[in-house]
Amino acid sequence: MADVALITVHGMGATPPTYADGLMERLRGQLGALAGQVAMRSVYYQKILQDNQNAIWERTRERSSVRYADLRKFVLYGFGDAAGLENRKEIPGSVYELAQGEIARTLLSAHAVRPSMPVLFVAQSLGCQVLSSYIYDAQKAAKGLPVGAGIWRNIDAWASSTLGRALTASEKMFLGAGTCAALVTTGCNIPVFIAAHKVMHIIPIERPTRHFKWINFYDPDDVLGWPLQPLPGGYHELVEDRIVNANGGVASLLLRSWNPLSHNSYWDDPTVVEAIASMLRRLAA
Repeated sequence: MADVALITVHGMGATPPTYADGLMERLRGQLGALAGQVAMRSVYYQKILQDNQNAIWERTRERSSVRYADLRKFVLYGFGDAAGLENRKEIPGSVYELAQGEIARTLLSAHAVRPSMPVLFVAQSLGCQVLSSYIYDAQKAAKGLPVGAGIWRNIDAWASSTLGRALTASEKMFLGAGTCAALVTTGCNIPVFIAAHKVMHIIPIERPTRHFKWINFYDPDDVLGWPLQPLPGGYHELVEDRIVNANGGVASLLLRSWNPLSHNSYWDDPTVVEAIASMLRRLAA
């Protein structure tokens, strides 16, 4: 039986369901025999967005002339994800709500393996904001405070309509990140979503568990990956920022500016992989 759960959340842009396979394979190599004690799961919410984005891209490609196709696709799919998740998120069945539902389903799958096991989340890029919002909403709901959007606005109604049954107390606690012991974020762009808010309204998640640890990796060449400790509201005490050269210097050497390679290479970096493996070893001990 597994002793710890690893839950990944992908970032922006065109993303296949197998997006975490490479990371999980590298972690199994690092963990050796201990890998059998880790229940590895991946959240996949891109399908909610990607069919619509594909249609817009094909219409653009067929009916107009545009340059820099690869970069345009990155912008369309990447920033389209962010806009879609935030736009009208309070309406029932919004993309925001559906994405949170995918996180909950993945957590339920891990809960079925071992209800009380600690969870390590690994989130990339936009997935950091998606996951942070999910945990923030769950923590508000647990306190009986009103939640404006997503499944935690009424988790019982979501369970009834989606699962056809009520959640057990153990499931509800697990879905609310009640056993989350660690979080690793890579290429995190939470600051992009909160920078326009008044300082007093910038509030991070609370520590889900007593010894919770949050490590945030960012590459200085990656304009979509940001440090979190400079943010107000308690981020400095909650998060440990770590600099990593995720692209091996490709952006600075070739372009002397940002390119998508620096944003999409974190999970290939040995420093990041070893940090995740080290946390899994600690949690499985």
